[in-house]
Amino acid sequence: MDAYTNFGARMGRLLPAGLLLAGMLSGCTTLQSDFETPSVELLAVRALPADGIAPQFEIDLRVLNPNRTDLRLKGASYSISIEDFELVKGVAANLPVVPAYGEARFKLKAGMSWMQGIKFLTTMANEPRDTVSYEMKAKLDMGALSPAIRVTEAGEISLDNLKSAGKR
Repeated sequence: MDAYTNFGARMGRLLPAGLLLAGMLSGCTTLQSDFETPSVELLAVRALPADGIAPQFEIDLRVLNPNRTDLRLKGASYSISIEDFELVKGVAANLPVVPAYGEARFKLKAGMSWMQGIKFLTTMANEPRDTVSYEMKAKLDMGALSPAIRVTEAGEISLDNLKSAGKR
């Protein structure tokens, strides 16, 4: 067999794999170039019945997908901080698909950090205020071939509104 025939045989085997790889990489590049970060909205936080010593919470999130492809989430990690104290955090797997140009609502479970809770209550007792700041962070994992999506929502909660709601 001459060198030309041997080279042609090798190229015949490698060319399809090379074209497939190039197509996959160009597809990833296209997806990444116009990919918009989904928004994650904190809808509610509810205390769950006590199961042991650590309080548990149910967190309702809404994920909005502004992209033309579905978000197939492998998992998520999330936390809620109040006045820079990370009070609640959790992880979840097996999340529903967020459809293209659509939304999905998740109910996630999370636990409270006792130490952070004590520090927060001590600060609030020593430094009373009318509002508190909050920050919700979420990391959405789409698998090994895609970078994680990190989303932060922050705002303030008026304690006066909570006090008046409690008097009703």
